[in-house]
Amino acid sequence: HNTNILLNEVETMTPKSPLIDILAQNLRYFRHQLGISQEELADICHLHRTYIGSVERSERNVTLTTLDTLAKGLGVKVCELLTPRDE
Repeated sequence: HNTNILLNEVETMTPKSPLIDILAQNLRYFRHQLGISQEELADICHLHRTYIGSVERSERNVTLTTLDTLAKGLGVKVCELLTPRDE
């Protein structure tokens, strides 16, 4: 029980990687390019709709496996999800 408390404290003290925001922006961008909802992407990727939303809000630090799943679901390469877009 104490381990969970310690891990949560460490998580909140760790600075968030800029990659989390880049992924969030790119996930939303490519999803909109396909004209699909968060729920549709979640269905394609076999993930929960609220999970997609939390990634798009930069609330999640996804695993490499999930990153690969999202890229395949969107029909893009993993590197495209992690590369800043020129707005």
